Amino acid sequence: MSDAPSYEEAREELIEVVRTLEAGGTTLEESLALWERGEALAKVCQQWLDGARQRLDDAMGAETDG
Repeated sequence: MSDAPSYEEAREELIEVVRTLEAGGTTLEESLALWERGEALAKVCQQWLDGARQRLDDAMGAETDG
């Protein structure tokens, strides 16, 4: 995930994409490009959250195993 933005960067850009789409005034092509970017950013955020959940689960499992 080294080439991917941090969770915070992805979330902030995703918020901006949503604001732009909600504001309207973009062409269909621009809207589709924004939508695709938003989908990619949402995937990045989900990967970060899944990784954090796995680390938490691993830490909790290590505590109960010890």
